[in-house]
Amino acid sequence: MLVGSFRFRVADDAWEWSAAVARMHGYEPGSVVPTTELLLSHKHPDDKSHVAAILDNVRAHGAPFSSRHRIIDTEGETHRVVVVGDRLLDDGGKVIGTFGFYIDLTDAFESEVQESVDDVVAEIASSRSAIEQAKGALMLAYGISADRAFEVLTWRSQETNVKVRDVARALLRDIATKLDTPQGFREDFNHILLTPTDRADRRSVR
Repeated sequence: MLVGSFRFRVADDAWEWSAAVARMHGYEPGSVVPTTELLLSHKHPDDKSHVAAILDNVRAHGAPFSSRHRIIDTEGETHRVVVVGDRLLDDGGKVIGTFGFYIDLTDAFESEVQESVDDVVAEIASSRSAIEQAKGALMLAYGISADRAFEVLTWRSQETNVKVRDVARALLRDIATKLDTPQGFREDFNHILLTPTDRADRRSVR
């Protein structure tokens, strides 16, 4: 079983393949400059439209993804692969592409590999959830927008040389264990939460 990494920047259609990914496609490392056109030319005809749709979604939304499909190498051999991608961000937190890895399943027990892939995909989802929760906490604490909250997380990440997801998780952990809620906060919050809901309920009853 081979595992290799990739990186893709949308703006200049620039792909980077590790040596293992190059070999999955039948190329010696460094012998070819990968492009979207080249990548799609190696997809199995029955899988090409599926992969093209994933790439369109990455270009439009920078969405994370996982895909199981087939590629055909330069010798005509078919490889069954799993590809997992997450959002590639610039220093300001803007989505500029995707990065991730290929797993060549051709000679592997797929059930075992799929369990590992599921764990990775779940980890990606968990990371996004932690970041969104941390953003919400910063928005509440400082009265700032979601974009500014993410900038704060990014700044802390750069200052501490720690990944944004780990900064977010540490913040959430410390909020839960070290931060005392001011007296009266929950009462005020409950009032804000319940009052518009109560009004909406009354309107719906009418």
